[in-house]
Amino acid sequence: MSRHSANNIELSAFDDMFETDESRADMKRERIFDIPISDIQNFPNHPYKVVDDERMTELVESIKDHGLLQPVLVRPIENGKYEMVSGHRRKRAFEIAGFETIPCRVQEMTLEEATITMVESNCYRETILPSEKAKAYKMRLDAMNHQGQRSDLTGSPVGNKSVYELADGVGESKNQIYRYIRLNNLIPELLELVDESRMKLRPAVEISYLTEDEQRDLLNAIEMNDATPSHAQAIRMRKLSAEGNLTTDSINDIMCEEKPNQKEKPQFRDKRIAEAIPKNIPPEKHCDYVLKAVEFYNRHLQRKREDRGR
Repeated sequence: MSRHSANNIELSAFDDMFETDESRADMKRERIFDIPISDIQNFPNHPYKVVDDERMTELVESIKDHGLLQPVLVRPIENGKYEMVSGHRRKRAFEIAGFETIPCRVQEMTLEEATITMVESNCYRETILPSEKAKAYKMRLDAMNHQGQRSDLTGSPVGNKSVYELADGVGESKNQIYRYIRLNNLIPELLELVDESRMKLRPAVEISYLTEDEQRDLLNAIEMNDATPSHAQAIRMRKLSAEGNLTTDSINDIMCEEKPNQKEKPQFRDKRIAEAIPKNIPPEKHCDYVLKAVEFYNRHLQRKREDRGR
């Protein structure tokens, strides 16, 4: 070998030279430690909500009585800190209970590996909101695609391959995965309507193709009509938007339409008022009837006051 060739050989670091496959694998193995809660950061953009509700109270009491049955999973990051991968609710329960440390499984992971693990560990929870699925599925798909860009050698389209893998992993169809991911394009107020089951998934997906201004106009129409769009109405609005013809007026016109399965909305929110109106009074006359009844009652009270003054 020439001196020139020898000078171009890159020497490994001392530890790398003597590192074996077994020692590298050992770095990936889990270890369990009690770690200060203050040293654990939440996962960046964690998609699942941690709520101080009744279930959290039950978890806190269980931890006080029995301890933590399953340690949380963290990964080491810079400056001696850790990042939570799985166990945000348990960490919050420990904070409420007043503990300073929490039992942790510590495992070396890349950000992509941690993202996939974080989503997988939560996808079989009893209750997952559509907004949580939307964010979690997108995060996991992005992580899988990023891994594929570096290591996928099959020649198949990485994105499509990743969607099928994600669908298998979470027990959803490929099309359902795409629907949930589209929800990320909704403004927060409309996404909240989906979480509250006031707007169905299919129409919400169609609405996600509207611009932000169009979505704001739709939100106003929803509040004014106290009704969310049907799937057919949402499809029409998406088509008008794509053509550049969706205006505030056209949104209001569509939302004012009576849906085939829509029950006639009562004029009054208080059921007692509706029940007090005679059945032979048509709905369009309910307000007039109530106003006349109030006027009659006010005259009755006025006469009583006049009688007491004599």
